[in-house]
Amino acid sequence: MKWRGRERSSNIEDRRGQAGGFGGPSLGRSGGIRIPMGGGSRGGIGGVIGIIVVLGIIWMVTGQNPLDSLSGGSDTATSSASSQQLPTEGQDELVDFVGVVVKETEDLWTEVFAASGEDYPEPPVVLFSGQTNSGCGVADARTGPFYCPVDSKVYIDLSFYDELHRKFGAPGDFAQAYVLAHEVGHHVQNLTGVLPEFNRRRQSMSQEQANAYSVRVELQADCYAGVWANYAGQQNLLDSGDIEEALNAAEQIGDDTLQKRMQGHAVPKTFNHGTSAQRQNWFERGYESGNPNDCDTFSGNI
Repeated sequence: MKWRGRERSSNIEDRRGQAGGFGGPSLGRSGGIRIPMGGGSRGGIGGVIGIIVVLGIIWMVTGQNPLDSLSGGSDTATSSASSQQLPTEGQDELVDFVGVVVKETEDLWTEVFAASGEDYPEPPVVLFSGQTNSGCGVADARTGPFYCPVDSKVYIDLSFYDELHRKFGAPGDFAQAYVLAHEVGHHVQNLTGVLPEFNRRRQSMSQEQANAYSVRVELQADCYAGVWANYAGQQNLLDSGDIEEALNAAEQIGDDTLQKRMQGHAVPKTFNHGTSAQRQNWFERGYESGNPNDCDTFSGNI
């Protein structure tokens, strides 16, 4: 990916080496942006989803299931830590990379929302090491990157990228970019009402039904990552092999591949992110189309 020398996002919180703080809840939005919403509506503070969306198959655990504990969020959450100043450009290559990728996602989604007469509230991306606090509980490096809809922030311990390469067999800078674009896709879903709708519907679902719905949520985020990849191509940022890196990452973190690697067999009813083939298919669909309105994973077969 041709990222060097490009502008970095200003929405990066560097908490590496320090304790984090709880952010306030997302207040939701009103209006009618034309992005598939899975049959839902925009969610206000009472509809803030209680799901923590984690790359791979791990749900963040803080002593109880966050799906049960976080719906509705908290009005009293306050920040208890300040962020460090980001290293000067060129001093930390991985931080520079993250900043550039996040800026490109901001540019894309600002354009998409503006086309419908809407503003795009850019999500802060929190860099941490080990553990930090979030609006969704304690963020732990072992959970992988995730988006917290309560404070509308993306959390990532940058050591995950080494694990993505070594443990999951998904090397390359565009595999890393795919991870960020996927999590930002969850922010888009929070704004358009997809995540609040999931939270509402899951109250009457069995675990198996909730897993199946979660798969559709995750595949849409993969499709949105593909839309961003298309945008990156339009900006002449793609190197040869970049899309293959993203598709390989999607394969390596599919539920079936992960479960077979971890336990020797797959249990489809427990899938909550989608199979390798599904994740690749929806990323590729977004990439080929470049249109987020083609990312409706909630209608028909997936």
